[in-house]
Amino acid sequence: MKTEKPDRQFVNQLSPLVLAFVGDSVFDLFIRSRLVMKKKESAHRMHVKAINYVKASAQSKIVSILHDKLNEDEKIIFRRGRNSKSATVPKNADVLDYRRATAFEAVLGYLYLLGMYGRLEEILNMAAEIIEQEGEELDGKKE
Repeated sequence: MKTEKPDRQFVNQLSPLVLAFVGDSVFDLFIRSRLVMKKKESAHRMHVKAINYVKASAQSKIVSILHDKLNEDEKIIFRRGRNSKSATVPKNADVLDYRRATAFEAVLGYLYLLGMYGRLEEILNMAAEIIEQEGEELDGKKE
């Protein structure tokens, strides 16, 4: 499901919230596909697990670890996304987490729209591994 590759100037002129709009879907589809490939579970259980990856607090944690691995162009998009003024903030999300999640999604949308699929996949895999490692740590503490 790859789209026609727009030029860099067009993508750079898009609002960070538009980039995040695309990035949100990219991340959600990636996580859902990853969960389907990992285990045979009910759609409901996979949906519940997916929430642990895509919620604002999880994305904020991802960014706190991945930010230093972003290149300069990605950091510029990240800053634009973080500083953009959203009309609303979900009631169950901290404002800082929500801004960082928006910034992360803007980077994903940016990479997707530019057709930089290799770099996008690299960041998506690192992001998923961060949440999965945290889940394993939490499971270890429960025992």
